[in-house]
Amino acid sequence: MMAARRVALSGFAALAVYLAALFTSPPAPAQTVTSPPPVTFTLANGLAVVVIPDHRTPVVTQMIWYKVGSADETPGKSGLAHFLEHLMFKGTARYPAGEFSQTVLRVGGEENAFTNFDYTGYYQRVPRDQLASMMAFEADRMTGLVLKDENVLPERDVVLEEYNMRVANNPDARLIEQIMAALYLNHPYGRPVIGWRQEIEKLTREDALAFYKRFYAPNNATLVIAGDVDAQKIRPEIEKTFGQVPSQPAIPSARIRPQEPLPAAPRTVTLADARVEQPMLRRYYLAPSATTAAAGESPALDVLAQLIGDGSNAYLYRALVVDKQLAVSTNATYQGTAVDASYFAIAVAPKPGANFTEIEQAIDAVIENLVKNPIPAEDLERVKTQLIAQAVYAQDSQTTLARWYGAGVTVGLSVDEIRNWPDRIRAVTAAQVQDVARKWLVKTRSVTGYLIKDTTPTREEKRS
Repeated sequence: MMAARRVALSGFAALAVYLAALFTSPPAPAQTVTSPPPVTFTLANGLAVVVIPDHRTPVVTQMIWYKVGSADETPGKSGLAHFLEHLMFKGTARYPAGEFSQTVLRVGGEENAFTNFDYTGYYQRVPRDQLASMMAFEADRMTGLVLKDENVLPERDVVLEEYNMRVANNPDARLIEQIMAALYLNHPYGRPVIGWRQEIEKLTREDALAFYKRFYAPNNATLVIAGDVDAQKIRPEIEKTFGQVPSQPAIPSARIRPQEPLPAAPRTVTLADARVEQPMLRRYYLAPSATTAAAGESPALDVLAQLIGDGSNAYLYRALVVDKQLAVSTNATYQGTAVDASYFAIAVAPKPGANFTEIEQAIDAVIENLVKNPIPAEDLERVKTQLIAQAVYAQDSQTTLARWYGAGVTVGLSVDEIRNWPDRIRAVTAAQVQDVARKWLVKTRSVTGYLIKDTTPTREEKRS
């Protein structure tokens, strides 16, 4: 959803780097992650700081996470958080437009930015000796952004073109957009992160500046620094740069949003498009996030998604692709990294001629069988090992670690909860997996979407 150097992230195309959603149950006694824990502290102006030492290479990643996303927008101005993310590259009085990006490029680094329902983030990965410069740039644009109509309005056109490429011209993305809107009857997660087109078209410089002044402040942000740094040595530099930025007392400590009513009926969405080459069936269930789930539920939902939806041994794949030969692929995901109630999603790509009704019946049978019959111990151990391995491998990626901790802390999880996630996965029992499937994979909590090819003749075809 972004210009070439940046990538926006929506709820339906969310960052895959978090290794799965996170957790809320008590940690198991064993500890999988044995590297030194991140160092955390908070500046006097409210900026939370997470430092993740990694001395294997002389490189450092700086990320600044703002606790504001599309779900915090004023109704009627959807897409504003993402629009502002674009505009944050337009320069300040101290550093004109382009200077920040050109500096990153000149030193051989990389930069990016992303917007989600719950946060907006910016990062740079540079040689260690360039960190002080990156901090100065990022601290400056926290409150020093300068916007003019001559660069705001063209950037709005860039966002609209991004909408065309990523949503309007992508039938499956449009289906997901419609499913999310149907899944959330009251909560702002039902609005697409990139926004509704007719509202994007009306966003102005004044809208962007008001949003910026309202939410961009150190007491609404988390700074994550991962790489070849020592927390005690880098702290004075952080104090010198970010510590001088004034806080914004008007920002509330907690985000209060409209919540979903108790779901009363299953919903369906059908999207027909002439460009469809591969029909799809998608079902989304309203499910708790890691921060709203009861103890043990979030890791159990992670395990459930892996058990039924990941790989050729997954239950959905066995049933729909191998046994019944109704589909060419299946998948299941649980998006737990969120402030409020999130979702559990199932996706099936049907074989040509396959009937949606048969596919739904097969999905329901897989869930019912899992709930009613014991889960084989070898299946449970296999998927838990896969998830734990992902977390272990993540330790090898400096940027992934920064994203992992940044996303978790920004939605309200503690560093210890994030760090102990593999142990929480290890502690999940078969009974817990059955319980969350029984409780949350209920039809009344779901929206099922059908993507089909529109075979209606066009006006030109009718004339011929």
